[in-house]
Amino acid sequence: DWSSDVCSSDLMIRATRRGRGKQVATSGPLGIDGAWRRVGDLFAKRGWRPFEFQQEAWRSYLAGESGLIHACTGMGKTWGAWLGPVLEGLAEVPEEVVEDAVVPRARRRSRMAAPGLRVLWITPLRALAADTLQALQEPLDRLGLPWLVESRTSDTSASVRQKQRERLPTVLVTTPESLTLLLTRPDAAALVEDLRCVVVDEWHELLGSKRGVQTELALARLRRFVPPLRVWGLSATLGNLPLALQTLLGAPPEASTASESAGSPIPPASDRKSTRLNSSHTVISYAVFCLK
Repeated sequence: DWSSDVCSSDLMIRATRRGRGKQVATSGPLGIDGAWRRVGDLFAKRGWRPFEFQQEAWRSYLAGESGLIHACTGMGKTWGAWLGPVLEGLAEVPEEVVEDAVVPRARRRSRMAAPGLRVLWITPLRALAADTLQALQEPLDRLGLPWLVESRTSDTSASVRQKQRERLPTVLVTTPESLTLLLTRPDAAALVEDLRCVVVDEWHELLGSKRGVQTELALARLRRFVPPLRVWGLSATLGNLPLALQTLLGAPPEASTASESAGSPIPPASDRKSTRLNSSHTVISYAVFCLK
């Protein structure tokens, strides 16, 4: 079994019923079981084992849930949020398309052949966009998933912007400002009609600020265009997790109250257990993974 016995920090995932209510369809030639095997092989070849919180995030995403991943720096939050959409994409790709080896850049799909926009990755700083692109591209290459990953910030060249006007990449890394401008286009609804997931990186950097409000408004507009949209936030330094989750998802005030009134407080790291609380409100699960 994959286990997670390495860090002395509390990790929290709060998953909600803000997304699709069904697990990813397995009608694709590879199927979800085949996708899980390939991701397992990816970790095994590098001598890694996924943390329990990463697996929980992947399962929650595939079940149509949104949530917040709160973990210490360097614990793998990016892959925790990213490999859920990747698993979903792998399951839908014909097996002959998926390659075991690293896909050379020249052999990646062209813009018109790659799937349309499926994942938006919001970063608070455009300086982080390049590192984020590299982090997202690596598992795609190793798994052979032919998605196009690009950024759109104030640093994006005019030639790339022109190509994106014609067709957006499968995965777009952007800032709140650039996303807001993108959503002002007359064809914004058509641009995001295939969108399945939005990841807000470093949510603590935006929360409670004007740029955070800008992000909230953009998310609200995206949910109007795509009601089953799944939204995931990433952070390492949040204090009030229920409030951070509620703000991220646009949940009603009852969401945080339900989790607090439903049961016991967060267990200490030494307890090494997970707790799940169910209710009829927006927050349906509450899990704390305490690693040592």
